[in-house]
Amino acid sequence: FFWSQGLLDVLFEYPIRSDKSHFSIEPRLARLGIRTLTVLRFLPPGAAVQGFEFLGDPGLVRLDPTWSQVARQFAARGFRLILGGTGPLLLLVCIVIPFRRFRPLAAVLTAFAAAHSITLIASAYNLAPDQLWFPPLVDTLLAAAIVYLAIENIVLTSLKNPQSSAVLSSSALKRRWLVTFGFGLVYGFGFSLALRPALQFAGTHRLTSVLSFDVGIEVALLLVVALLVPALDLVFRFAVAERLGTIVLSALIAHTAWHETGDRWEVLRRFTFEWPAIDAAFLAAMLRAMMLLVAAAGLYWLVFGLLEPPGNSEF
Repeated sequence: FFWSQGLLDVLFEYPIRSDKSHFSIEPRLARLGIRTLTVLRFLPPGAAVQGFEFLGDPGLVRLDPTWSQVARQFAARGFRLILGGTGPLLLLVCIVIPFRRFRPLAAVLTAFAAAHSITLIASAYNLAPDQLWFPPLVDTLLAAAIVYLAIENIVLTSLKNPQSSAVLSSSALKRRWLVTFGFGLVYGFGFSLALRPALQFAGTHRLTSVLSFDVGIEVALLLVVALLVPALDLVFRFAVAERLGTIVLSALIAHTAWHETGDRWEVLRRFTFEWPAIDAAFLAAMLRAMMLLVAAAGLYWLVFGLLEPPGNSEF
């Protein structure tokens, strides 16, 4: 009898005071093996069965959390997602380098926040593709987006007015706005890949979890930008000229992201892509995509039609 062939079945019984109590569990099973998977079924009285499945030790798991507990938990998850990953930080650096004044930076960040919020919420409600090739495709596009923005920064630097360190033409800002909006849609799908495994901990407060997760992301983005802008200003003022510093920093970011893109492409190419069938589900997806384009056009008009002063060609 080998130890790897054994199965241990344990039943815990303990009295409860009320069936309306709030239940939670803190499994500490990771130490029992190299890889531990816990499958949990919670049967609340008068409600549907709730399923949980997690690896290792997830910490304290509230089986029927309140909306405030869900809001705090998922806001913290979204905050940690930005600060704990290099991809979003590199993207923010690329966004901030050429646009450090308030108006252009606000326009670009608004595009990015609106775009990733749309696809994040859509993915949370199963409106994103569920094929196996979709996650590696998103990962590849995320890395490629950083490469593009870094190269565009180098091009914008050569076109920038040398007498002003932060003034770019309105056309350059509009192009960056549209590009950032498009990449924001992709990043929303990327954020959803990190959110989906955690939705099981939201209980009956799915919308609260998604919105709180998005709020945590936005707070982290604002914090990073608030630190990046003065830091870059100090570097370009006392350490290196802005034109040279922008080119060097953007080139380093592009080099790093290019290698990351190649690695992710090697993973993506292992999957077989199949064209979707033209059916009701496909037509519904196309309708949602058209609605997204309409929303993007409305946001574009709001930013550059209402907020831009008449006759102002530079920001």
